Amino acid sequence: MPELDVFWIFFVYFFLVAFLWPQIRQKMIQNERLNYIRKIEAVTKSRVITMIHRQERLTLFGIPFYRYIDIEDSEQVLRAIRMTSPDMPITLILHTPGGLVLAAAQIALALKGHPAKKTVIVPHYAMSGGTLIALAADEIQMDRYAVLGPIDPQLSDQRMGAIPAVSIVKAVKQKGIEKADDETLIKADVAEKAIKQLEEFVIELTEEKFGRHKAEELAKALVHGTWTHDYPLTPKKLQELGIPVKVGIPVEVYQLMELYPQASPMRPGVEFIPTPYYVPQTPQKKAENSTLISHFLRSKVFSFLTTIIELKNYFRSLGRALLITHGFAFVGIGRVAFR
Repeated sequence: MPELDVFWIFFVYFFLVAFLWPQIRQKMIQNERLNYIRKIEAVTKSRVITMIHRQERLTLFGIPFYRYIDIEDSEQVLRAIRMTSPDMPITLILHTPGGLVLAAAQIALALKGHPAKKTVIVPHYAMSGGTLIALAADEIQMDRYAVLGPIDPQLSDQRMGAIPAVSIVKAVKQKGIEKADDETLIKADVAEKAIKQLEEFVIELTEEKFGRHKAEELAKALVHGTWTHDYPLTPKKLQELGIPVKVGIPVEVYQLMELYPQASPMRPGVEFIPTPYYVPQTPQKKAENSTLISHFLRSKVFSFLTTIIELKNYFRSLGRALLITHGFAFVGIGRVAFR
């Protein structure tokens, strides 16, 4: 049986590292996410659903995938809500720049229609469509510096990108219908419809909680271009608008967010020592923190052992597949032979 050369051995190892490691790493992260979701469910005593849009490197070349609210998201969230008992509360963790109005509206309606308590947690931001979804909840919990955003509709344009619908209508009114071209007039017509539809939808979501008059005022403020589309609506600003917001979220949510890594740039823009810094504490507080750290380490060890077992099973099945498909087997260390 002719032995393979060093190049072939290197090629096999390169294949395993370059193509399989990203999949293995993603599987490990997913397992860790599920562990934290279970912890948050235990803390909130509710079904936890996450909709977190980050850029993640999932490929060999590290190409980031830009995420936003789309129809696939609405399908999955609606499925999770359907699978939840009517008397089981739901907690939705939102981290999103926004997305399709249709998808966000479907999620908001499904969330509003759930009989039990609905809570939306915003650890960092939930802009545009994310804000629309948050309005459907019974309670909004936010980090002290987290933000929501205006929900004025945006129309797509090949040359200018996204254009605020309110600005199109305003431009036509200022310039005059007789001076506007056909394309602009068509866009203005669509813009007026989009504004009216979204305003009516916000009223539908909030009328039961706030009453008709307050719901209309809120819809006008959020939809009619009071601010630019990326304006940050802080908890204080939201409370001024009459939206009840609870400041403070479970610490487990922050830990969960660490498992959704942003795609790394060539040079990191933010760096710090990833260790909590605390002021000097009393002996009682130190004992409490020691207990918390002990529980945390125990969960980490359990998660690590679970991942190792899954990886062992994964490589075992992978080895069998390679033997069957390619007809070669590893013999000893660094030696490969054909059957």
